[in-house]
Amino acid sequence: MAQVEATTERIVAADAEKVFDAVADYSGTRGKVLPEQFSEYEVREGGDGEGTLVHWKLQATSKRVRDCLLEVTEPTDGELVEKDRNSSMVTTWRVTPAGEGRSRVVVTTTWGGAGGIGGFFEKTFAPKGLGRIYDSLLGRLATEVEK
Repeated sequence: MAQVEATTERIVAADAEKVFDAVADYSGTRGKVLPEQFSEYEVREGGDGEGTLVHWKLQATSKRVRDCLLEVTEPTDGELVEKDRNSSMVTTWRVTPAGEGRSRVVVTTTWGGAGGIGGFFEKTFAPKGLGRIYDSLLGRLATEVEK
């Protein structure tokens, strides 16, 4: 089983604190900025950063749907980690200042991929597909926080 990683980043025209607060706002902003690949979104505990438990289904391809139940932690300032209870998937959000009134948002998702030929295709194509999904999400986040 090989480790698979997908990373997406974007510069957002808003202060890092405002952007991080939006990323950590599972009860409000996060539900609004999820693209169509996410469904059945539900905050089950908390709703603001550390201690949140959130559920969604992620349709990565027409045939691949992940049922995700994520525990949220904030290990350091500007960092949010979502660990899926249903798989090895971990998504880390990092928000850092990028000049006056701007932020860099980096989203990295890792998981234990399949072995064999299926694992080769997963490691080759899944990061690109997930990157497109998160690029869409970051675009919607930018639109929301740049208002």
